[in-house]
Amino acid sequence: MQYLKLLSNSFPTIAAAATEIINLEAIMNLPKGTEHFLADLHGESEAFLHVLKNASGNIKRKVTELFAGDIRDKERRELCTLIYYPEQKIELIKAAETDIEDWYHITIHRLVAVCRDVSSKYTRSKVRKALPEDFGYIIEELLHERTDDTDKAAYVSVIVDTIISTGRADDFIIALCNVIQRLAIDQLHILGDIYDRGSGAHIILDTMRQYHSWDIQWGNHDILWMGACAGNDACICNVLRLSLRYANLATLEEGYGINLVPLATFAMDTYGDDPCQEFVPRLLKGNTLDDKTMRLTAQMHKAISVLQFKTEAQIFKRRPEWMMQDRCLLEAVDYEKGICRLDGKDYPMTSCHFPTIDPSDPCRLTPDEELLMQKLHHSFRVCEKLRKHTKMLLSHGCMFKISNHNLLFHASCPLNADGSLKEVELYDGKRYQGKELMHNIGMIIRAAFTSDTDPTLRQFAKDYFLYLWCGKDSPLFDKSKMATFERYFLKDKETYKEEKGYYFQLRDNEAVCDRIMDAFGISGPNRHIINGHVPVHASKGENPIKANGKLMVIDGGFSEAYHKETGIAGYTLVYHSRGFQLVQHEPFMSASDAIQKGTDIKSTTQLVELSAHRMLVADTDKGDELRSQVNDLRQLLYAYRHGILQEKK
Repeated sequence: MQYLKLLSNSFPTIAAAATEIINLEAIMNLPKGTEHFLADLHGESEAFLHVLKNASGNIKRKVTELFAGDIRDKERRELCTLIYYPEQKIELIKAAETDIEDWYHITIHRLVAVCRDVSSKYTRSKVRKALPEDFGYIIEELLHERTDDTDKAAYVSVIVDTIISTGRADDFIIALCNVIQRLAIDQLHILGDIYDRGSGAHIILDTMRQYHSWDIQWGNHDILWMGACAGNDACICNVLRLSLRYANLATLEEGYGINLVPLATFAMDTYGDDPCQEFVPRLLKGNTLDDKTMRLTAQMHKAISVLQFKTEAQIFKRRPEWMMQDRCLLEAVDYEKGICRLDGKDYPMTSCHFPTIDPSDPCRLTPDEELLMQKLHHSFRVCEKLRKHTKMLLSHGCMFKISNHNLLFHASCPLNADGSLKEVELYDGKRYQGKELMHNIGMIIRAAFTSDTDPTLRQFAKDYFLYLWCGKDSPLFDKSKMATFERYFLKDKETYKEEKGYYFQLRDNEAVCDRIMDAFGISGPNRHIINGHVPVHASKGENPIKANGKLMVIDGGFSEAYHKETGIAGYTLVYHSRGFQLVQHEPFMSASDAIQKGTDIKSTTQLVELSAHRMLVADTDKGDELRSQVNDLRQLLYAYRHGILQEKK
C-alpha cells in the first residue's frame, strides 16, 4: 500500500494508469534495440570513434539497402561519409559544389530517409528524446510525413525550402547526421581496456561522457590507471612504464597534464652513461623519434622500471597472503656475477647496471627515488581530469554485467583444474568464487575511492589494484606470473613463459561455460559468455566463437601493436533483433582519409547466431522490467476501482 500510494503520485487517475499500461504493452512489442560489444580499445581513439560513427558498418548497410539502384556507389559513399563526419564533409562539398541549394534539397531528403529507417524500431517518445532542441520539432515532422502523400507534399517541401532559405541547412544536416549516429546504436558495451598502447584513451573517455547509453566491464589496463588515480605507487610506475615502452606520452602529457620533467631529469642524471639497450621503445605507426629523444625515452623507461620493481616488492612484502614475494626479483640478482636465480636455476642477465640499487637491500628507494616518487604521486593524485574519468569508470562500470542472457566480463573467471569455480581469498581471509568473487572485488575497488571507508580496508583496496594487475588468481590476469623483469633482463626466453590459468585452458569446453553461467544465475537456451583480453589470432585461423557458440572472444586487436599478431584490427559483436553478428574490421587509415576520399573501415560480417523469431523488447531484460511495471500499474487500477485508493482528480 505504501508503494501504491507513491505510485499514485505519478499516475493519479484510472485514465493515467491505463494509458501507461497501454504504452508499456505496446513498447514490449517493438523489436529489441541494437547492442554493440567492443573490447580492448587500447587508446585507438580514431578507429574507435569511426566504428561508433558508422555503427560498425550498419549505417553503410542501411544506406545501400535504401538507395541501391537509385544512386551511384560514389554518391552512397559520399552520403555515408557525410553522416560520419558532417561538419568536415560539408565544408569540402561547399568548396566544390556549383549548385549548393540543389545539393541541400537532395541531401536532406536522403538523410531523412536514413533517419526514418534507423528510428523505425523505437517509440516516437524515445526518438523525440534523441532529437536536438533546435530542430526537434522539424525533424519529427519530416520523419512522420512523406512527399508521396499528395496532401502533405507541399507542407514537407516548404519545410525543406525554409530550412535552406533561412541559412540553417548546414546546422540542420549536422543535427540530422548526429541523430542517425545516435539511433543506430541503442546500447554500447565496452568489455574493458580503454587505456594503454594507443595515444587517445582520454579522447575515448571524453566521448563517453556525452554518450547516450553505455557500460564498461573493467579491464586490467583500466584497473591499472584507476589504481594510479587512487595513489598506488606501483600502478603509477606501471602506467608510466607502458607509456614509455611505446613512446606514447600523449595521454599522460596532453590528456592528463602529468609532469614528466622530474622523471626525465632523474633518468638523465642516473643513467646518462647507460645505453639502456633493453629499454629502447617500440615505435608504432607514424611515431618517429630522433636519436636524442629515443635515448632519453629509453633512460626514462629504465628509471621507471627499476622504480616499479622496488615499489611492487614493497607491496608484495606488505601482503604476504598474496604469496607473491617470489616476484621480488631484484633480491634474486647476484650483482657481481650478473646472474639471476629463478626457481633454483641461475640465468645470465642482459646487463647488470643498477646505480640506484644497494645489493644488501635491493628494494629500498634511494633518497632521490623517494623524492621522484613523491612528485609523480602528487601529479597523478591532483589530476582533476583523471579523477573525473575514474569516477565515470566507477559509475558506468563493474567487474561483470549480465545483459539479455549474456555474461560480460573482460578476461576470466578463476577456475580449478577440473573446471569448477575456484575460491579466491580477498580481504580479511574471506573467500569467494564466481559471481560473489566478481561482486566483492568491485566493492573493494570502490572502497579505495570512498572517504568513509575503514582506513585498513581502504589501504588494502589501494594495494589490491596491483594484485588485480598481476596476481595469479586475479580475474583480470589469471596467469602464473607477469614476466616483465625477465623480458627486460634475462637472456633465456624460457623464463618469459607465462602459464595461462585454467579458464583460458578450458574455455572451449561447453560444460565449463554452462557451469559458469549457472553460477551467475543466467538461464535460457540462448545464453553466452562474452570476453575480450586475449587477442584472437584470426590470421592463423583461430575462431573467436568457442564452446559450441556459448563463448565469444571479441578482442580482435584494435591496437596497432597487435595487428601483426591478429591479422585484423578489431571486432564488434552486434546483437540486434534477428540475432548475433560478428563484424571483423580491417585497419583504419585515418579520419582525414575518410573525409576526403570517402574511405571507410573495411569490415566483413559473420553470422554467429540467428534467432528463430525476431526478438522484441519483451524478450529482453527491459521487457522483464516493463512487465513488472505493468503488474504494479494493474494493482494500482484495482486499488482505484475498489475504493482502496482515491483518484486524484
